[in-house]
Amino acid sequence: MRGHGRPTRGRASRTRRAPAVLAAYFAAVGAAAVLALAPAVPAFAHNSITGTTPAADSTIVEQPGAVVVSTSDALLEVGGGNLIDLTGPDGLHYASACAEVSGTEVSVPVELGPAGEYTVVWRVVSADGHPISGEYAFTWAPASGAGTGVGMVDPACDAVAATDATSGPEDAEAPDDAGAAGSATDVAWIASAVVIALAAGVATWLVVRRRGGPDADDAGAEATDNAGAEATDESGTDDVDRSGPEVGGGR
Repeated sequence: MRGHGRPTRGRASRTRRAPAVLAAYFAAVGAAAVLALAPAVPAFAHNSITGTTPAADSTIVEQPGAVVVSTSDALLEVGGGNLIDLTGPDGLHYASACAEVSGTEVSVPVELGPAGEYTVVWRVVSADGHPISGEYAFTWAPASGAGTGVGMVDPACDAVAATDATSGPEDAEAPDDAGAAGSATDVAWIASAVVIALAAGVATWLVVRRRGGPDADDAGAEATDNAGAEATDESGTDDVDRSGPEVGGGR
């Protein structure tokens, strides 16, 4: 008769184990997501400048042949997004073509003119789709007999000419497709963060619920079992007591 209460307790025990299993599952999913995204963090960060040729604030005595800006990661080849302009002390432009991207570098061919200070204005599109820009200067002190180039009133590259000179390099806007790439990356990061946060929140709730529930569930299960057992014992005793006198009376 007492066996009727035990299956209920077994089901309650299995029910109590379910939150722990779910908590472990969500914790594993969250950890896996973090590990999967961690190696991708550098790729989604803005590029940083690692060097320039000629070097900033340097003095050169030979034609450099090109102005090169080197960055920490591969650049996006977006039409009109990567720019280099070089102006001399006479205010003329000395870059003879549009900038070209090669991996982590962007460069433009140049032939310097009169001696003096030259200013490089550059803009590149980072691997995450966001543009970065800046400027620097170097000094040209040609050695005796060094050849010199002829500057141009207008930039050789239409993209440079289309850039608003009054806005400054920091205010220049990248093309729409570069902005779209950056926006897509931002959305992906936000979505990933939300998923991880939800997984962590659910796991935490389940763990807290699991820790607070067993004692009360065990006590309730034991009370149910004990009550059922006592009721069964009392019922059996009453039946025996009632049947005894009646049998004796018949004799």
